[in-house]
Amino acid sequence: MKNFGFVILTLALAGCSTGLAQGQNAAADAPSIEAGRHLAEINCATCHAIGAEGESRHPMAPPFRTLSRDYPVTALEEAFAEGILVGHPDMPEFRLAPAQIDDLLSYIESVQERRGG
Repeated sequence: MKNFGFVILTLALAGCSTGLAQGQNAAADAPSIEAGRHLAEINCATCHAIGAEGESRHPMAPPFRTLSRDYPVTALEEAFAEGILVGHPDMPEFRLAPAQIDDLLSYIESVQERRGG
């Protein structure tokens, strides 16, 4: 009987560690606001104000914090995947991988103006 109890305990602990590993993988796959901020700094900050305040350097480049005024930020997903060709006339074309798109959209969502209050 002692072996049976040991087997049950071992299986229970194995299940816990599997759940923990799956939770860690899910966290690793979750969009990263910090990674998105880094992408924005590299690809966007020369023209756009990418933070929660400040003015854009390019007069036709809207600050990131105001993007949700005109449309849902998630609407940018397809444009980032296919290569943005719209925007201000001298906006460079760039394409992002799916995980990078998720990161950048998470960052952009994080700096949106909060209405009401």
